Amino acid sequence: MTGITKAGIFAAIAVSVSSFAGLAFGHHSFTAEFDQKKPIKLSGKLTEMKWSNPHGWIYIDVTGPDGKVVNWALETGGANALYRRGWRKEDLPVGAVLLVEGWQARNGTPTANVSSITFTNGKRLFAGSSNTEAQQQ
Repeated sequence: MTGITKAGIFAAIAVSVSSFAGLAFGHHSFTAEFDQKKPIKLSGKLTEMKWSNPHGWIYIDVTGPDGKVVNWALETGGANALYRRGWRKEDLPVGAVLLVEGWQARNGTPTANVSSITFTNGKRLFAGSSNTEAQQQ
C-alpha cells in the first residue's frame, strides 16, 4: 500500500460506521413514540407542512371544546413516499381545513402519527404511517 496507513483505514471505517449509526438513531419505531391504542381524529387549519425525510410533518391548529387553540405536530411518511401516494405541495395551502386520522404520542403531547388526511372536498390521502397495522395505500 502506498500512502495509506492502517490508522487511516481504521479512521475511514470508524467515520463510515458512525455515520450509519447516526442515521439509524435518527429514525424510530412507531411503538417507541406513538400509542396504537390511542387513535385520534382531529380537524384543524393547516399552519405549516414540512416536506422532509425520513418523515414529513403537518402542523394544524385544532380548536378544543373549551375554545383553546392547540397546534398539533403530525408525523407522516417521508417526502418521497408522500409524493408517490399523490401528495402535492399545492394541495396543502396554509389555512386549508384538514381532517386527520392517526395515533397520539405516548407522552401525551399534541403530537401524532398520521394514517390519512381528508380535505373538505372529500379527497383523502394516505400518509405512509410507520404503524405496521395501518392501512398503507
